[in-house]
Amino acid sequence: MLLVIDIGNTNTSLGIFEEDKLIHTFALSSDIKKTDDEYGISLLTILNHNNLTSKVKGAIVSSVVPQLCEIYKSAIKKYLNIEAITLSYKSILPIKLNLKNNKEIGADRIANAAAATIKYSLPAIVIDFGTATTFDIVDENANFIGGIIAPGLKIQAKSLSQFTSKLPKLKIEAPNEAIGSDTISAMLSGIVLGHGAMIEGMIRRCEKELGKKATVIATGGYSDVLFNDLDNTINYIDKNLTLFGLKELYYLNKE
Repeated sequence: MLLVIDIGNTNTSLGIFEEDKLIHTFALSSDIKKTDDEYGISLLTILNHNNLTSKVKGAIVSSVVPQLCEIYKSAIKKYLNIEAITLSYKSILPIKLNLKNNKEIGADRIANAAAATIKYSLPAIVIDFGTATTFDIVDENANFIGGIIAPGLKIQAKSLSQFTSKLPKLKIEAPNEAIGSDTISAMLSGIVLGHGAMIEGMIRRCEKELGKKATVIATGGYSDVLFNDLDNTINYIDKNLTLFGLKELYYLNKE
């Protein structure tokens, strides 16, 4: 079995693959103050609880938080006795990185672009709804040509509450109507439906630059919040796309 770990700015997603099948997913908070022992014990607790500890034989780590990547690798080595692979722009990939500075690209975005190339028809646009909302663009020749980074839904909601004295915190969900009849519904309209309008507009611009229609895949924690409003724009929701990409990249790089 294979352990795949995607370390984000807010949360860390973990998956267990048995060959090509994702059999378990877990989530931990991303906290740079925790030690490798704390993360190692968390990993052991999760795996022991599911009777998986002795079955996991490999691991791959993707991270947008460099400090946590090393902490997790140390934890995996110390508690699972596995040398984890680190995904980076230097890894063997099924795509070609065609960017001004390949070093800048996040490993999670590489995993998304690789997974889209393997699973879907090209060109493809992957929209990852995480702390930030990112677009990853792969052209018809499997070149990862760039993308878009925008504030995510959670950031927008937090900013409105933080920088305005009368606006409350809110649960992110799609409103029924664009015209809000109270403060909460007005905020949700601006954040969620406004975000959807941005996504639709940016997809049109990306397809214009690509010169053809693209396969659009949504992934990440908030990927289903907007789907009903974007069902003519988003072709697939694939919440575990990043984990699938990590699994594929592990087998490409395990030697």
